[in-house]
Amino acid sequence: MGVFVFLPLVLPLTALPVARLAAHHLHPRRATRLLSALAVVLAVCSTLCLGLLVVVGTAQLPGNPLPDAWSDAEVRQAVPYDGIAGKAAMGALLAVAAGCAGAVHRDRRVRRGARQALTGVPDGELAVLADPAPYAYALPGSGRASRATAPSGGGRIVVSTGMLTSLTGQERAALIAHERAHLAGRHHRFLLAVRLAARANPLLRPLRTAVAYTSERWADEEAARATGDRAVVARAIGRAALVSRAAPAPTLAGFAAPEPGPVPRRVAALLAPAPPLPRWPPIRTAVGLAVWAAAAGTAGSALSSANATVTLLLVLHTATPF
Repeated sequence: MGVFVFLPLVLPLTALPVARLAAHHLHPRRATRLLSALAVVLAVCSTLCLGLLVVVGTAQLPGNPLPDAWSDAEVRQAVPYDGIAGKAAMGALLAVAAGCAGAVHRDRRVRRGARQALTGVPDGELAVLADPAPYAYALPGSGRASRATAPSGGGRIVVSTGMLTSLTGQERAALIAHERAHLAGRHHRFLLAVRLAARANPLLRPLRTAVAYTSERWADEEAARATGDRAVVARAIGRAALVSRAAPAPTLAGFAAPEPGPVPRRVAALLAPAPPLPRWPPIRTAVGLAVWAAAAGTAGSALSSANATVTLLLVLHTATPF
């Protein structure tokens, strides 16, 4: 087991440089998928190692349900991290479980409330609410609809009359195309995945922030492609940001939440030429080095957690042979 059990808890630091670089130098679709995959793998590995430490720590507690041989002196010597670290991991793992459960519960509660708010609204992809407060967001469907019959997966675009009256006709088309891209790309899954990853390991919070930005940029580019006018999409985002309020939950992608940082960057990106098609950056560039460093850290985290798992299983199996 050794120090390998602790490496996945700190190796997420290797993914921090790529969080910002990928958002600016990779195509937003590729950046969203890459950062989400890194966050999920690193979070799973760190949670697994917390679980291993919990097993070791629990074996030393009196009255535990594990076999008595697991607390023998030889086992403690073979698995040295059975004291403070093992007991501290219990509290950390409980915090991770509570945080992830709370995030999932809140997401489901908000979606349920958003669907109930649409009661009486005519069926269709676009749901217009008679509300002077300006907002717009993509409400995912249940997932039972197939992509072939319903590209949005049964989701709906929720927009208030206050938002519609704030935009021109072309800007409304950009808004619809943007939210449709969120639904078609299943961006809510990426957003929820990185939120859970950040709950599992706080070092992954920069990746959560980066994915929230790149998913919006992904939808921006799809809207620009659908409307054929990048300037119109940029103008719609800027105008909506001045008057809008955020979506009801971070996992419900909104059109232009009023945070001061991401919106100007999104507008500037839309006023620039379209990003190149998805491709891996050369390793000699800063973003290329960051991508490979993150990949190496993720691979190291996976190997370290696998090594710790196998070692612990072998030691405990030797202590309690079948």
